Amino acid sequence: MAHVLIVDDERDLAELIDFNLRQSGFTTSLAHTGDDAVSLARAQPPDLVLLDVMLPDIPGTEVCRRLRNLPATRQALVVMLTAKGEEVDRVRGFEVGADDYVTKPFSVRELVLRLKAILRRANIAESSGPLTVGLLSLDTEAHRFVVDGEEVLLTALEFRLIHHFMTRVGRVQPRERLLEEVWGLSSSLETRTIDTHVMRLRDKLGPARNYVETVRGVGYRLVLPSP
Repeated sequence: MAHVLIVDDERDLAELIDFNLRQSGFTTSLAHTGDDAVSLARAQPPDLVLLDVMLPDIPGTEVCRRLRNLPATRQALVVMLTAKGEEVDRVRGFEVGADDYVTKPFSVRELVLRLKAILRRANIAESSGPLTVGLLSLDTEAHRFVVDGEEVLLTALEFRLIHHFMTRVGRVQPRERLLEEVWGLSSSLETRTIDTHVMRLRDKLGPARNYVETVRGVGYRLVLPSP
């Protein structure tokens, strides 16, 4: 079962999440500061980090940035916990490499189900063979993504997103389907969240940026531009 690093300075909440995750079969580590979180992640790289934005020493966004810069934790899933509802806070989290966010207050039971869904989708994306579409090459076993001969580092969610597109070339992917099959969620998620991830993925595609087309009012599709 996956190992989850829980990072939150609200000790009662962290221990409640820890108890419920362990009851569901996860192994866990607990940290109450950003520095402790980075140290624990180095010592025992997690599969998923549940990371509070507001920490007593450094912001959760900075912890996320540091984890993305460490080879051992670069591919870990990062889910931000935040009491803030402003779009700018969520976008900032995505900019430093977060895969998803959960707004406080939340149901711990629903949180556990959501984390299971995120991990399940990640495992599905990594279970298929290498793919090549035009300038794009994706190797799921090695977790490598290459654009025009240059390796590009992706977050775990970005990796699932490009994998989803590359296995459905030319087919329109509605936002609702992306939500269910990439995010692993059946509940509502703001359109802006999906659009932000697609925008960031496009930026990383460089010369293949125009491979991802917007289908206005519906969603997105991956295409090979005409010569």
